[in-house]
Amino acid sequence: MPEDFRVEEQHPSGANATVLALHGEVDLHVAPELRDRLNGALEADARNLVIDLSRVSFIDSMALGALLELHKRLRAEGGELRLVVPDTKLRRIFEITLLDQIFTLAKTRHEALAAFTSSWGS
Repeated sequence: MPEDFRVEEQHPSGANATVLALHGEVDLHVAPELRDRLNGALEADARNLVIDLSRVSFIDSMALGALLELHKRLRAEGGELRLVVPDTKLRRIFEITLLDQIFTLAKTRHEALAAFTSSWGS
């Protein structure tokens, strides 16, 4: 049975970024909720976002489209998006679609957050 989709929002101390940790299957059925959560982060003035896909078991084109929209909006507003994609199968989806050339992919949350502060993890 697939894990239910959920999003956890976190604000790590010392990092100038908001983390949205996604869990479960991220597909067309949850794409509207995903868009709402991503837009909510932007409306709360988050300009540096880390989307952690460590606990995502599946992602489809609708979810990738939502992430791409977020990336474009953040760049237009001077922000930055980084994705945590440790799973090789999930990472392969980004490579096949060439989205690895658009998104900044990190293998760990620590690696993704390090870009947003020089003191992170020191």
